[in-house]
Amino acid sequence: MPKSLKVKLSDKLNYSCFYEAYLRTCKHKTLTKEILTFELDLETNLMSLVQRIKNGTYHLTPYYHFTIYEPKRREILALPYKDRIVLQWYIGEFIKPYIVPRFIKDTYACLDNRGIHLASTNLQKYMRIMNRKYGAYYVIKCDIHHFFYSIDLDILYDILKKFIKDKDLLAFTHQLIFENSAGKVGIPIGNYTSQYFANIYLSKLDYFVKHELHIKYYLRYMDDFVLLVSSKEEAKRIFSAIQHFLCWELKLKLNPKSCYFPSKRGIDFCGYRVFETHRLIRKRSVIKIKKKIKIWNSLSESENSDIHQVLICWNSFLGHSSHADSYCLQRKLFSTFTFLGNYPNYSFRSCKLSYGKDKIT
Repeated sequence: MPKSLKVKLSDKLNYSCFYEAYLRTCKHKTLTKEILTFELDLETNLMSLVQRIKNGTYHLTPYYHFTIYEPKRREILALPYKDRIVLQWYIGEFIKPYIVPRFIKDTYACLDNRGIHLASTNLQKYMRIMNRKYGAYYVIKCDIHHFFYSIDLDILYDILKKFIKDKDLLAFTHQLIFENSAGKVGIPIGNYTSQYFANIYLSKLDYFVKHELHIKYYLRYMDDFVLLVSSKEEAKRIFSAIQHFLCWELKLKLNPKSCYFPSKRGIDFCGYRVFETHRLIRKRSVIKIKKKIKIWNSLSESENSDIHQVLICWNSFLGHSSHADSYCLQRKLFSTFTFLGNYPNYSFRSCKLSYGKDKIT
């Protein structure tokens, strides 16, 4: 694979590429007033974006700001619809085809055909291999302190400069990184480019761990990563080396919760508690669904429950928990539903459980 991208900005600056980006952007989106207004004159609006990027007059619109509180408080910055199309075009035409293939196979966040389920499955596979080799072994479990807010933009740009040689594409990349930024540090949570820029940023860590530390069993999901090593002494040495690399090369700090420990404790990773013999969902996920069931039952008594929303939430939990050893847990939780009798005409066939005489598929 060549060291730098041969593609040029002008190669992809056309209506066809932007239309494909538009289709990806509008997929599964609610038809808001902003989207409908843009689509009223779709061809003109897309060609306007093409021309403005071509003549250098395109600029990112100021962000929308809002806050989410699940699983913890985060400030989200979102761009207007037309700018999201531009980011889809940039990622789809330049980053995914040319830079993503350079990632190691054991990075899983925000990449096609990967994700949390493959990450937890492969982690369990690696744990079983280590158990056969060493019996007892050690786990290094880390995450980055305030990762997105700590990314140094100059370092990020320098990493991308090694891939991009076309001057126009490099200038546009510089614009996407630095325009609308509050300073020299931090990328916005919520941008489509941010998840890819973050992966590119930590790809330096991936190569350090694999090529310099020579750790075979290493997995990363965004800023959470796990290493499996043979002994406590090796774990201590590797942990210190990673701390030093992150500080001096990427200007990042490990979260104080980062540590190393014996493998018998299992590993909390990607939403599951992974052991060599089985996989469980996190305790906080169980607590969360129990609270929701309690709310559904109480709302049902006052006839205020939205059964369709209940099913969406419950099936989401089932989809997540079905990748763990959770059949008994699912049945136990389902048995606490007291509101089913209020909906005699509803089949509940999307619940994917057998309960009592009714086949819930």
